[in-house]
Amino acid sequence: MSQILQKLKGGDLRSIGRADEVVQDILNKPALFAEVFDGMLDDDSCVRMRSADALEKVSVEHPEYLQPFKTRLIKEVAKIEQQEVRWHVTQMFSYIKVTDKERDDIMEILGFYLNHEESNIVKVFSMQTMADFAEKDKRLRPAVIKTIKKCMKTGSPAIVGRGEKLIRKLKGK
Repeated sequence: MSQILQKLKGGDLRSIGRADEVVQDILNKPALFAEVFDGMLDDDSCVRMRSADALEKVSVEHPEYLQPFKTRLIKEVAKIEQQEVRWHVTQMFSYIKVTDKERDDIMEILGFYLNHEESNIVKVFSMQTMADFAEKDKRLRPAVIKTIKKCMKTGSPAIVGRGEKLIRKLKGK
């Protein structure tokens, strides 16, 4: 295991460990991004989660670092069933530039998460990313609003609250 991924080992999933230190390492040496990306596919659940956390924090500031990995993010990382990885992946989807086909693939993944994931955090971020795509493409708005309303019917207070805000934003109110 690489030295940077060693920093992400140990402890349990309730702790981000040294993920913020890894964020600084990547910001100081962007070439490390690739190693940490591979960490999202590691056998160790803590390494996967902390890699996703670090990369999401870096990508919000530097989406260009994530761009070369978009295919792997969509085709490989999004299939990881660990909720702590998924909630970061859903956010990273909105940071990348995608083709219409890639966006459609991501929307399908997000729909799957909304229907099959138990984590409310994953569901909230899935709705948020769908809304982000719908803001950029008005044709998606009716379907996204319908999806959000469906989630709100049986969702937690966090899902209902975020859903209300997203729908208002998409409707321009």
